[in-house]
Amino acid sequence: MKLSSQIKPISYLKAHAAEIIRQLAEQREPLIITQNGEAKVVIQDVQSYEQAQETLALLKILALGNRQIEEGRIQETTTVFKNLRAIRER
Repeated sequence: MKLSSQIKPISYLKAHAAEIIRQLAEQREPLIITQNGEAKVVIQDVQSYEQAQETLALLKILALGNRQIEEGRIQETTTVFKNLRAIRER
């Protein structure tokens, strides 16, 4: 993805909103909007946003798991399943 082609001023967004929305849905590449020459916002299609959020959630789960391993907070799988069965039988 070449970001330089995906940078537009806010005036372009105002004048071409419908076209931008169509392109975002088709190309699935984010668009950077500038105001007074500075990057202010990133616009992306909903599918890309949802995918990014799912990826972020998975990365957070992995980081939490790694932290628990580093802290020694682990259990044997047999112990975990035994505890789960005991809970279910209550």
